Amino acid sequence: MSLSRSELRKKCMVILYQIDLLHSLKTPYEVEDIIHENMEIENEFVKDIVYGVVTHQNEIDEIANQYVKNWTIDRIDKTGAAILRMAIFELKYTDTPPIVVINEAIELAKSYSDDAVRKIINAVLDKIIKE
Repeated sequence: MSLSRSELRKKCMVILYQIDLLHSLKTPYEVEDIIHENMEIENEFVKDIVYGVVTHQNEIDEIANQYVKNWTIDRIDKTGAAILRMAIFELKYTDTPPIVVINEAIELAKSYSDDAVRKIINAVLDKIIKE
């Protein structure tokens, strides 16, 4: 059974959430192990997104922090931060159309974050694509 890109992005969000949580708890982990715990089969899209976000996280966080007024990405809940990091990565480092990236991020945020976080994600992504 193959998953849709939307379902794969949800998997990426969960994996990135887990990585962020383990990192904040100073618990050792291997990215590959976390991916395998969440994915029944290998998937290049998931690996590209997860490893891309992990590799470029400092840069992604700097971009996010430029657009969040009186706030930083590390103050957003971990789920919202995972969604935002994933979307910024896709906007900056892939050829996924911006409208798709924003729509997918907002749909995830509607399901897994509160309204305030959804609005932050929407505003940040909107500002990024307008530049």
